[in-house]
Amino acid sequence: MQEKVYNVLFLCTGNSARSIMAEALVTTMGKGRFKGFSAGSHPGGTVNPFAIEQVANTGYPVTDLRSKSWDEFGTPDAPHMDFIFTVCDNAAGETCPYWPGHPMSAHWGFEDPAAVVGTDEEKRAAFHRIFRQIMTRMNIFVSLPLHMLKKNAIQCEIQAIGATSV
Repeated sequence: MQEKVYNVLFLCTGNSARSIMAEALVTTMGKGRFKGFSAGSHPGGTVNPFAIEQVANTGYPVTDLRSKSWDEFGTPDAPHMDFIFTVCDNAAGETCPYWPGHPMSAHWGFEDPAAVVGTDEEKRAAFHRIFRQIMTRMNIFVSLPLHMLKKNAIQCEIQAIGATSV
């Protein structure tokens, strides 16, 4: 029997840095147990080149990265999300769309490395620092025992059963 793959969506305002790095990290660190996605409430349309540098080191295909609206994940044909995390304080304070299946959600706030002003080396250092912080939290998340994840998935399923008309 194939093990469930958990879909995880990371939300930020611009979807150019933190959420992008988190998408790549959960997918690569999750070793097939997790598939990462990212989106923004007001996407900037481009991925920050310093975020691409960080992601390239993970082995995640950088050609898959793009800045996109969270509206893409609210459509009927969008992947069903099991977990949704906001990674910036602005997105955490916004009214999010309705997510089918009532995924588990939490706020994982990180400083915005794209806001750093300075030389390329200073910006690169800021991106690396935030990338390491995201990696630390991701390591804890992807190390959760499967029975903990299954319990959360079961909670979603029994809620869906209760919503079914009989």
